Amino acid sequence: MLSIKEKLDTCFNEVRKKLSFKPEVALVLGSGLGTYAEDIEIVESLSYKDIKDFPVSTVSGHEGRFICAYIGEVPVIIMQGRVHYYEGYEMTDVVLPIRIMSMLGAKKLILSNAAGGINQSFHPGDFMILTDHISSFVRSPLIGPNIDELGTRFPDMSEIYSKRCVNIIKEVAKKLSIDMKEGVYLQCSGPNYESAAEIRMYKLMGADAVGMSTACEAMAAAHMGMEVAAISCITNYATGLSDRKLDHVEVKEVADKVSSQFKGLVTEVIKNI
Repeated sequence: MLSIKEKLDTCFNEVRKKLSFKPEVALVLGSGLGTYAEDIEIVESLSYKDIKDFPVSTVSGHEGRFICAYIGEVPVIIMQGRVHYYEGYEMTDVVLPIRIMSMLGAKKLILSNAAGGINQSFHPGDFMILTDHISSFVRSPLIGPNIDELGTRFPDMSEIYSKRCVNIIKEVAKKLSIDMKEGVYLQCSGPNYESAAEIRMYKLMGADAVGMSTACEAMAAAHMGMEVAAISCITNYATGLSDRKLDHVEVKEVADKVSSQFKGLVTEVIKNI
């Protein structure tokens, strides 16, 4: 079995052989937000299935490929679909694509996700800038031998989400007349949705939204020195905050409804970041 470092090097070399593109910004498209890739001019693309030893997306709504494109004049590498811890992958595999995009040259990372709203001032269709996160309920991606070429053994996490990027997103949202929320995101392992009692606990802990991704990726990126920004699309009320049972189909439907706003927002953020 390959070590974490050996697998990372193997996958990076595979990607580097198949993609000549050098990105400055990396973008991860979450559940229901993958249609962003349909309206851009693609320079190169590479399916995860065509990369030896690379983790493959298995969830509906996650295409599973890298896309290289220019957004304005900015060279961007896009993950159209991510892999999740609940799919059975090791956490080091979940963050492997983030590390590869950084190694390809991306210095900035924009993460997106579909999330359940805990803050009762949030409603389905809202967007939330992540100002911080709670990751205590999932395994850290940094457990195991430290890869010194990536970062220090004990990285500081006092500003995981760049304050500069937060301000840029807020300014762009204001120009586009988008009512942008901000708050703390909590990552759970999934794949089950959370219980009502868990949501009450998370609210007491200070979480504004909950999901099954993002925090681990942000930690891995921060470890490597990337400047990180993240946006949640609030697709539903968290368990116990409405009478409706949660369903992944509803998540995708709400994300589809706000996809036009999301595309405009992300495009302008990339141009200004």
